[in-house]
Amino acid sequence: MAKQELIEVTLFCEYHQIDHSFISSLEESGLVEFVVIDRQKFIPHSRLHELEKIIRLYHELDINLPGVEAIIHILQRMEQMQREIMSLRNKLRYYEYSSPEGDQ
Repeated sequence: MAKQELIEVTLFCEYHQIDHSFISSLEESGLVEFVVIDRQKFIPHSRLHELEKIIRLYHELDINLPGVEAIIHILQRMEQMQREIMSLRNKLRYYEYSSPEGDQ
């Protein structure tokens, strides 16, 4: 992974004005994973949106960490179900158009 795609956790905390212990608690709960290079933690750019969503839930909506964990789990489950629905719709379309009854 290129270094340009990583954001140092310390800089992220300073920018968002959050305590480093909050980020550590997110890591302990398994909500975020960091890349460690030379004993420094970095956030992959691809995970930035998700981390900012967690921060908004926690700070702006005043939801505690267990609540944030539950919400993130539900959102992930919903995204998984949406992907499954799209896959099933695509399969259904395939069978609708490829069946002899679909030619009528």
